[in-house]
Amino acid sequence: MPVIVVAGEALVDLVIEPDGAVTSALGGAPFNTARAVARLGAPVEFVGALSDDRFGTLLRDQLVRDGVGVGHAPPTDRPTTLAAAELDGAGGAGYRFYIDGTSAPALTAADFGALPAAADVFFTGGLGLVLEPMADAVVDLVEGLPSTTTVVVDVNCRPSVIPDRERYLERVGRLLERADIVKASDEDLEYLLPELAPADAARELLDRGPAAVIVTGGAAATHIVTTGGVREIAVAALSQPVVDTIGAGDTFGAGLLTAWVGRGGHRATLRAADALDELARAVAAAHEAAAIVVTRRGADPPWRRELPDSWGT
Repeated sequence: MPVIVVAGEALVDLVIEPDGAVTSALGGAPFNTARAVARLGAPVEFVGALSDDRFGTLLRDQLVRDGVGVGHAPPTDRPTTLAAAELDGAGGAGYRFYIDGTSAPALTAADFGALPAAADVFFTGGLGLVLEPMADAVVDLVEGLPSTTTVVVDVNCRPSVIPDRERYLERVGRLLERADIVKASDEDLEYLLPELAPADAARELLDRGPAAVIVTGGAAATHIVTTGGVREIAVAALSQPVVDTIGAGDTFGAGLLTAWVGRGGHRATLRAADALDELARAVAAAHEAAAIVVTRRGADPPWRRELPDSWGT
């Protein structure tokens, strides 16, 4: 099966309940995505700086337990990056980040080595597009990837930690020119292109280079936008209550990747006549995976055995 490389931040969420109770949970969007990809059965490598403190050790150990390769996750003596995830009464999470002098931004171009060049799929997003020097290293790397590598970007904007919006937009624009699949929420689109309606914003992103833009809307339908058309994929009603939404978008992205790659998807197939149908199947599978993680506390992605035998087919 093709190798998926996930690059970006690993951090610890301090989950704050509505009543003020605080617990810690391992997180970071790329970290969660890598874990979910591994649990869903695809070979995956995580590239991101991990502290040598207790939290960093827990992060590294969790990746290893889930089957994620960490040979390109360099250790650093900086303390682990923290995020305060404040839950509302419905389980939704708002985030505040504690970043200066911490581990996640410390990833540099030298840490990547030759691994990305051997990747079939390269995935990045979230704070990996914001924190420096990591963000510049990631963008430079993507621009130099082989033409055979499929590039997937989960925008996952965090406006509260973007110090320079124009510089961030320029960085995202460079990625769009090389990206093949872009995942963005309706909130992401509102930040990137506030003057446009979501459908128009998705088409604007598509015009900048990707073969497909996938727009999520929480419990609302997901829209796939390609040069071949637009497809709406409904989100099935949940059979269990939502505990929280931490890791839901990351699990969705992992499910999309794993299901699409598992059916033979690669860069060339994204512009084939049946690309929209193949992506629709992958999006439906992604919804199934995300529907499990929201019923559990924190980012606890499902294992392949927890999904139907027909999952992703």
